[in-house]
Amino acid sequence: MWLFNSSIGRKVVMSVTGMALILFLTFHCCMNIVALFSGEAYNTICELLGANWYAVLATMGLAFLAVVHIVYAFILTAQNRRARGENRYEISTEVNPGKVEWASKNMLVLGIIILLGLVLHLFNFWYNMMFAELVGIEGLAHTPGDGFGWIVETFSCPVYVVLYVIWIVAIWLHLTHGFWSAMQTLGWSGKTWLNRWKMIGFIYVTLLMLGFLVVVLAFAFGLAPSLCADGGACCAASC
Repeated sequence: MWLFNSSIGRKVVMSVTGMALILFLTFHCCMNIVALFSGEAYNTICELLGANWYAVLATMGLAFLAVVHIVYAFILTAQNRRARGENRYEISTEVNPGKVEWASKNMLVLGIIILLGLVLHLFNFWYNMMFAELVGIEGLAHTPGDGFGWIVETFSCPVYVVLYVIWIVAIWLHLTHGFWSAMQTLGWSGKTWLNRWKMIGFIYVTLLMLGFLVVVLAFAFGLAPSLCADGGACCAASC
């Protein structure tokens, strides 16, 4: 099948999975922003998206999309290196200025940073929440449904804050290139729309990543609301 056997087909798969992951990030960002206003509301969402069958099924689907995107990224990068040496992405100079040019030439590096950040994120949250609920892990600092507590716990550690900021910046660089590149691959941009998609993607991705960044910094500097089981102020361990 051409989607899997040809270079163009693989780029189409990369584009479709990438856009699907951007949609998930949008949902995830909206969910995280709730924590800036109400810990109870955020925990209600966490309980709704706990170890329920629909949440587990959605997580499996998301994992599949992520794995396909990552595997195809490595395959395409290897093919491009063999075919064009260090010129890994076929991008014209007039649409490749400044940061976009740097990002386009370092998508593999950015991808590795994003992958490492994803592993850290899964360890800090998914492992302690959905996985802990599924397998019945006990003795954790917070219950699996206390997503707000896990956010406070994680971002009370300066090391995690720095790592998450680096991760968010890497995702921003990756997506500002990937957004318009996906539109180009899918044939939704011509000479007129290419620059428009670049601007739309830049604005959308920037706002999206700012949402994640605000959450991290708000909890890091104690600007988010507090919530404990007894209604008092939350205390979190630091590194």
